[in-house]
Amino acid sequence: MPRKAGYDLGYDDDDYGYYDDYGYDEDADEAYGDNPDVDGYVEEETPNIFQTASKPGTWSCPICTFANDEELSACDICGVLRDPIVSNNGSNKKSASFMIDSVLQEDLVKFGKHSAMKFPQGNTVELSSSRASSGISEKKEKVNQLPRKNKLKAPSAGVPEVGQPSSYGRNGSSLDDDNLQTLNNSFNKVKMSADSGSSQNRISTQKAKSVSPYKPEKWMLPDQDGKLTQLNLAIVGHVDSGKSTLSGRLLNLLGRISQKEMHKYEKEAKQQGKGSFAFAWAMDESAEERERGITMTVGVAYFDSKKYHVVVLDSPGHKDFVPNMISGATQADAAILVIDASMGAFEAGIDANGGQTREHAQLIRSFGVDQVIVAVNKMDAVGYAKERFDSIKSQLGLFLRSCGFKDSFLSWIPLSAMENQNLVTAASDARLSSWYEGPYLLDAVDSLQPPVRDVSKPLRMPICDFIKSQSLGQLAVSGKLESGAIRNGSKVMVLPYGDVATVRTIERDSKPCSIARSGDNVAVSLQGIDANRVMAGGVLCHPDFPVAIASCFELKVLVLDVLMPILIGSQIEFHVHHAKEAARVKKIVSLLDQKTGKVSKKAPRCLTSKQSALIEVNLDAAVCVEEFSECRALGRVFLRSSGRTIAVGIITRIIE
Repeated sequence: MPRKAGYDLGYDDDDYGYYDDYGYDEDADEAYGDNPDVDGYVEEETPNIFQTASKPGTWSCPICTFANDEELSACDICGVLRDPIVSNNGSNKKSASFMIDSVLQEDLVKFGKHSAMKFPQGNTVELSSSRASSGISEKKEKVNQLPRKNKLKAPSAGVPEVGQPSSYGRNGSSLDDDNLQTLNNSFNKVKMSADSGSSQNRISTQKAKSVSPYKPEKWMLPDQDGKLTQLNLAIVGHVDSGKSTLSGRLLNLLGRISQKEMHKYEKEAKQQGKGSFAFAWAMDESAEERERGITMTVGVAYFDSKKYHVVVLDSPGHKDFVPNMISGATQADAAILVIDASMGAFEAGIDANGGQTREHAQLIRSFGVDQVIVAVNKMDAVGYAKERFDSIKSQLGLFLRSCGFKDSFLSWIPLSAMENQNLVTAASDARLSSWYEGPYLLDAVDSLQPPVRDVSKPLRMPICDFIKSQSLGQLAVSGKLESGAIRNGSKVMVLPYGDVATVRTIERDSKPCSIARSGDNVAVSLQGIDANRVMAGGVLCHPDFPVAIASCFELKVLVLDVLMPILIGSQIEFHVHHAKEAARVKKIVSLLDQKTGKVSKKAPRCLTSKQSALIEVNLDAAVCVEEFSECRALGRVFLRSSGRTIAVGIITRIIE
């Protein structure tokens, strides 16, 4: 083992830079002799730790027989003290002889090497022992030791004494709690500094929140300018139930799609042999959607009724695109559940194995939607039979009530989108008007209760998608303002990366506007931020009131119809607003009574259908969320597995 020698206890700080590791050199010995002093050190041969003979100027350790330098007061290998000395005033005073019994020797062999710690210059180590023999002086001795180059270690919680761990501190005093805390903090800072390079782009688990309460400004409050209230209306239902056709027909009847555009759609649809899909093409604009004849993404359109400015969210009905449906329909204030009245079609949609009528109804209830218009479409296929309508109403009504819908918030409308019966006017076909005297579809939309908008809370806008528009600029995001308000020129924080950007322009309904408030579906152009720092599933929020970014949550869930029980360790898909991440069930905390909400059983082994429980989940990556009590839109979650929604719930606690 290479060592350095030739230094004394009173070395200067300038000499510290000269210490270095090197090996034995015969030429150096011949040149400098036995006791030369060149730059404060002498190179010498590395001794064998097992040899017993000591060279001049060395002393032999009584435990490991290692030949140590004369100036060393403790063995360089095992740390055994030679003769305790005090060097504070530069003088060396011999103390009582150092006696070691057999038990003490075993302890020194075990702990001695670890106790020979290296400390920065000027620090002293206090060595004491309660097990030394009576010949050991009771006075605590201080020993200066030099650090080896590249061997300096941060102080640990303690230094082993003779036979037991010793305490050390500044100025040779015992290490008290304050000094220990200071050393631990210093060590943590060093560790954090070393890891900072690799964690600069790592997502934080939690953003610091402002301590001052949020107070909305005057411009954020809704103005009474006579504008129509915005209503986000989701169109949901089983595949091929006529959702896109119904949406396209409404837009055409209300003047949002001109006759010229409809002739174009009809011509293109006939050329592909899909003449009946002409109205659906008004919503399904992509080539793949038109070729396959199904909706794959959420289509957005607008129309005005007497009471509302309606934002239509045409959702896909195929089971493969339920995640897209979740991403879009989470913005809904109310919903139209479209039912195919054809024989066998309704039964397929309500079937427990893959029926999207059932799954969509459960999902929209989990979105917080409590007002639903049940549009029984394609009544012309069954000759507008009242018996068929009543049968569907009784079967589906029973299921909707089990999902938590109230009869007072359900509207049942028989109609035919293809034949324009009971849409924007009362039915003209005598087969329907003879027995149905209720409201038509547009009238039912106006009868919905206006949604509650919250502008008293900080800005929260989940990012649904990116938009590239010449009018908006290079970087723009779209989504619904769940709370708060924004205007041109305001600063927003873009999470999860935490960059602050400036709102350049705002568009609502493809028209520029200066202010957007809670409930508005807008496209926001941002400047002062890199496009790579913005992602779907992120959140625009107030810079002083950011949302939480975490990957571990406690959830209160309701298990739906599942084929396999949910176990600890089960792999699932975690959906919250527009974010989706792989997750794992970490813990099943307890089962809950669905009527009272109280704990009925702690730590169950598994969860089965129709059970309510508290669980903990771990995500592979952090997402932007808030507890349900703080923001409902950012606190509702959906758990899916094997292409099916297995549970819905809310975030009750964010686990740090």
